[in-house]
Parts: sequence; structure tokens; C-alpha cells
Amino acid sequence: MAVNAAPSRQAPPGRLAGRWVPWLVIGLWVALAAVMVPLSGKLSSVTTDRAVDTLPANAESTKVAVLEDSLPGGEDNTFVFVYHRAGGMTDADRATVERHYNTLAKRYPPKAAAGEDGDGPPTRLSTDGKAMMFTLDVSTTYGGPETIVGPLRDAAKDRPAGLELDVTGPAAVDGDMEAVFDGIDLQVFLTTVVVVTVLLVLTYRSPVLWFIPLVVVGAAALTAMATVYLLVKGFGIVVNDQNSALLTILVFGVGTDYALLLIARYRETLHHHENVRVAMVHALRGAAPAIVASAATVVAGLLCLLVADLNSTSGLGPIGAAGILCALVAMLTLFPAVLVVLGRRIFWPAIPRFSTAVEEKPGLWGRLGSTINRRRWVATLGSFGVLGVLAIGLAGNTGALREQDQFLSAPESVTGFTVLRQHFPELGGQPMTIFTRPAYQERVLDIVKGTPGVAVAIPGQTSGGWADISVFPTDAPDTVAEYDTIKRVRTAVHAVSGAEAIVGGPSAENLDTEVTTSRDEKLVIPLVLAVVLIVLGLLLRAIVAPLVLMATVIVSFTAAFGGSVFIFDTVLGFKGIDYSVPLLAFLFLVALGVDYNIFLASRGREETVRLGTRQGMLKALSATGGVITSAGLVLAATFAVLTTLPLVMLIEVGFLVAFGVLLDALLVRSVLVPALTLLIGRRIWWPSRLSRPTAEPPDGPQSLAGDEELALQR
Repeated sequence: MAVNAAPSRQAPPGRLAGRWVPWLVIGLWVALAAVMVPLSGKLSSVTTDRAVDTLPANAESTKVAVLEDSLPGGEDNTFVFVYHRAGGMTDADRATVERHYNTLAKRYPPKAAAGEDGDGPPTRLSTDGKAMMFTLDVSTTYGGPETIVGPLRDAAKDRPAGLELDVTGPAAVDGDMEAVFDGIDLQVFLTTVVVVTVLLVLTYRSPVLWFIPLVVVGAAALTAMATVYLLVKGFGIVVNDQNSALLTILVFGVGTDYALLLIARYRETLHHHENVRVAMVHALRGAAPAIVASAATVVAGLLCLLVADLNSTSGLGPIGAAGILCALVAMLTLFPAVLVVLGRRIFWPAIPRFSTAVEEKPGLWGRLGSTINRRRWVATLGSFGVLGVLAIGLAGNTGALREQDQFLSAPESVTGFTVLRQHFPELGGQPMTIFTRPAYQERVLDIVKGTPGVAVAIPGQTSGGWADISVFPTDAPDTVAEYDTIKRVRTAVHAVSGAEAIVGGPSAENLDTEVTTSRDEKLVIPLVLAVVLIVLGLLLRAIVAPLVLMATVIVSFTAAFGGSVFIFDTVLGFKGIDYSVPLLAFLFLVALGVDYNIFLASRGREETVRLGTRQGMLKALSATGGVITSAGLVLAATFAVLTTLPLVMLIEVGFLVAFGVLLDALLVRSVLVPALTLLIGRRIWWPSRLSRPTAEPPDGPQSLAGDEELALQR
């Protein structure tokens, strides 16, 4: 049908000066880029993955790490060399091990020998005669674990045929982990650019249009990186490689979403206004409120992370918020300016033509809306049925993922732990480090040796008013049994009055991280729900609608989590869920997932003013269905980039968020929310004026005069 659009053929004379505004905006962005682009390259120089930087200062393992760094030799990196031969170690093998140790000890002078009692030989032969090992402590003056582990492995390559070697230990694990993150920022950036480019080309089928949002989002990403670098330098925010990668994903994902929404509205207004500047003004008036509300929701959710104790989690708050705000500003200033300067021809070959009457066709989303309208209960119950089936997956393996199981392909440091446990069961766990006052060292040592789960306890050096003890648990690293041993040891040594004993080490750090994350979840999740609900209430000026939208998002998250657990456990064979995944996934899926409901509900409210609730929601679904689905596909694809990385935690986050976004965009927003709105009717807008029978116009198109009058009454 033909719809009168009140076309505008030219801009009013008073607005002719506005022709220079787009050029001014572009000029300001060019000047900003000249300052920010050089700073963006410095972000990697301030990233850190050390547990001492990630954990809160009051964590016991953090106190141990800080104390170790302050004492002579305490900052050393510990590597364990495990030599093994299935048929048993030969004399030549033993001589080789001794030679390797002497060579490496001269190159990297150790702080102490590695015998069980502190005075024994540096090399050790297993009781089964099939393996030998020694520990090498390398000062950080030679570099970090990632720079040392490679040369150490190369230095031990000269050995008899058949003699296998695994270089493991806490520092080797750290080195292999850092190797995974080496260059990850560039990899994520380039992969994301390629993915977004392909999707934009497929969406617009234009040889030019896809390039504009890509360039603007790229400018926003570089600006965000520079902004985060300044935040780190100015406020000491902790940025790790994981958060740096998530920053890129967030900016490209939400920035492209905003571009898709603005372009869709701009294309509509170009049919009604001949002047492109006037068309853009109307497009911004229509799209900007929803885009700003979307950004506000995500930013508010991210800033809730500031209450978290884990530094890497709390740091993600301002980091992500900075990225979202940079994307928002770029998409509402630079992007419109570039589109206006390039004019209609940017849409070639499908250039939107100015016309006094625009033919509206129902299309796919209009037909879907009509179907939902006829079968509201079927759509509602069917949607809940699908989500319920997916949620059953939560019955699968949701146990914590061990650090050694983080790698998609186990590196040498991880396989070395298995070999070490096989031949040296008394040293097969990651060592705990205990610091106590020197006068109480012997007493603490005796108590620790008698603690269940402890295999070996070795007294160490005394320095700076502290004495250290190395403790080897009997259980494998990062297992529940090992964590229980750490808890028992802490309880035992804390009971020694005056000893001031504290227990740390790699596994203790992982335990403290898991405990802190669990505590953060209980604090952050309710806060995120409350903040997002308030933002929705302010946007929609209602109570019922925000509650309904939040309920659908929570159900969607539960279903996405359950479906993902099933894939991780049954298909991919992962050995658990990383401790950080639930909180990150909840934050992104609630804050980002509710975006699509915001885009739909805000347009629905706008249309309800002139069409009524039923026709308003159907019109909103028809108008936004295509663009929101495209936006969901883009955001899901950008998060799916994380699944290309060789780390289980990033794969889990990427898959879960991508799956959840698709579930929100294709089922929850497209079917469930419209069906619930049609079932509830005008009461969805309670207590606003739109919920009253006298305020809602009859279903059907209204005159333009009626539209304007109702808009003025709002």
C-alpha cells in the first residue's frame, strides 16, 4: 500500500550552513586520530597476566607472591626438567642429565640446590629407574618465562637417542600460556576485520557501502585502545591479554550493530526527504535514542564489574565501557558525517529514491508477525519449550577447568606434569610456598608434614625476617583434592600463634582466583540485573515491559549456557568450565542480549503511539526484523572469532556468547517477545499512559496530523 510520507524536497534556508558540519566532524576525527593512533599501539606494553596483578591485594597467595618478589632470589622462575626412557635410564642418560644440569646451572646460577632436604644432589633418579629430574631456578633478570623456556629446551636437545625430555614446572606452564597470547591482539583484530567485512558485503551487496562502517569501527577500535592505555597509565587499571582481546571484539561487534541500525533508518528517511542532511537528521532522531539506550545498558552493566575483587574482572568494567563509548560516539558523529558527504550514491546499485509515496510490502518479518499474532500461545509455549530443552544441558559437566586443561593442544609443560607424577609421585603436584617467621620454621614444618595430602615439605632460606618452606602435595595440580590440601595446610599453619604463616604458590593462586570469582558472581550478577532493569524502565517508561524483557533474557542465558555445556562436554570433550566464563557470559548476554529487545521494544513503543499495541508491535517487528537479525549475526560472528584461538577459556566464552546472541536475535526477540507482548496487550506499558484504554488509538493507520498530535501529547 502507498503511504504518504510528508516528503521534504530541500533543507530550510537557515540550515544551509549545516552543509559544513559533516566536514567539520570529519576534520575533528582526523585530528583525534593523529593523537590516538600512536597511543593505541602501546596498549600491549601495559598488559599483564601475572596472578599477583590479577588477584586482590588481600588474597593470601598475593601476599606470598609479593613477599617472594621482595626477597633475594624470590623472583626466580622455576623450571623442572624431567628425563625419561621406557626401558630405564642408561649410564649415558644419567651422564647427559648431569651434564645438562651443570651447563645450565653455570649459565643461570641457581639460588639453591634442589634436593629433598635442601642439601642433597641437584639431580634425582626415580625409584623405578626410568626417569631423572632436576629443578632450575632462573632469575627474572634473564627475562620472563616466555623468553626463557625456549632457550632452555634448545640447550637440552643434545641427548642420546630414545631419551625423552619434558621441561615443565610453574614457569614453563606460564611460558606456554603466554606463547598462546603472543600476537593475539593482532590475530583477533585481523580475524574480526575479515569476518565483519564478509558479513557487511553479504548484507549490503554493495561494492562500496560495506567499507564505510568498517573504517569507522576501525577508527573507534583504535581510539578505544588508546583510551584504555591512558586509563591504565592514569588510574592503574589492570589489563590482561584476555580483556584486550575482548575490547576489540566488543567495539567491532556493537559498533557494526549501531551502523546497521542507523543505515536501515537512514535508508528509510531517504525515501521521504530529498536532502541527505535532512534525511540523516530524521534518521538520527529515530535511531539514536535506541542506540544510546543500548550503549547505556552495556556500559552500566560493565561498570558493575568495578565492585568485583578480582582485578582482571574489575578492570574489564572501565575497559569495556571505554570501548562501547568510543563506538557510540564514532557511530553517531563520524559515521553519519561520512554518509552525508558521500550522498545517496554510497548505496549503489540499490540507491534509495526520493518519492512522495513509498510502497510498503509485508515481507518475511511482516508475515512472521501475522503468524505469531494468529498463534500467540503456540509461539510462546514453543519458544519456552526450545529454551527449556537447551537448559537441560546444565546437567552436564560444569566443574571447574584446571589450568593444565586450558590448552586446546597440551604443550610440553602440561604433558611433563603427567610424566613427573608417573615417576615422581611425591613431586607430582605444583609446589606450595609457605612463609613464616624464622623462629617458627621448624614448628610449622612439622605441622605441615603431618597434614593429610602433603607428600614432601622442604625447609628453605631465611631472609628479610622470613623463612620459606616448599610443600609438594600428593594430588594432581588444580584438582579438588589438591585444593582441599591447600585449605588444610592454611588452617594448620594459621593456628600457630606468632608464626604469621601464609601459604601461596601457583595452585594456591588458582584457588584464590576461583574463590574470588565465585564471590564476585554473587555480588555482580544481582547488581547487573538491577541496573539493566532500571535503564529499561527509564527508556520504556514502564514497569511491566522491562520485567518481561529481563525475564526473557535470563531464560535465554540459561538456555544458551545449557546448550553450550552440552557442546563443550559431549562434542568438544572439554574437561570443565573455566571459572571466569559464567560471569563474563552472563554480563555479555544480559547487557548485549537485551540490546535487541531494546531495539524492538523502543520501536514498538514508538509505533504504539499511533497504531496501538498490537499493530505497533507487528509494525516494529516488520521494520526492525531484518536489521536486528543482521546485527545479531554480526555480533555473534565477532565473538565467534574467539573460538579460533587455541585456549579453551576463550573458546568457551566465544561460543557461549555467540550462541546466546543468535538465540536472542532469532528466537527470543523475533518470536517470544512479540508473542508475549501480543498476549499481554496494552498492559505491557503499565503504568504509562499507553496502558490505558482511552490513550491507545484503535488498531490501524493514523493520519499524519493524528501522529503529530499524539507525539506532542507523549
